[in-house]
Amino acid sequence: MSLYDHIDLRVKDLAKVRALYDVLLPAIGFSRLEEDGENVNYHLEAENRSQPFFGLMSDSQHRPNGTRIAFRAVSRDDVDRLADIARLAGARSLEGPEDYGGSPQYYAAFFEDVDGNKLEICFRE
Repeated sequence: MSLYDHIDLRVKDLAKVRALYDVLLPAIGFSRLEEDGENVNYHLEAENRSQPFFGLMSDSQHRPNGTRIAFRAVSRDDVDRLADIARLAGARSLEGPEDYGGSPQYYAAFFEDVDGNKLEICFRE
């Protein structure tokens, strides 16, 4: 069972943020399936629309806040790989990847899209 059905992330400028999401989300396992000019939905499996999806919703009044969306990586190397992809695709304010301590050990990279939405890629050992 999946723990969520979908995420609808509001963005001020859909065209600008897609430079990041069109590269990062497929690297994580999402495939872009649906778009209508105002919204883009990235699904986990192209042929199965009942799978969880990550949506970008155009909202000219959007203002980022402190909410952060964290994507789970399968290894430390995967965090490094995805952080490099995010950086090359235009992520801003990239911190890490690095260890953040605790138990279990937490290895993560933090960054923002061009609209200021906070994102993270993490691996827990």
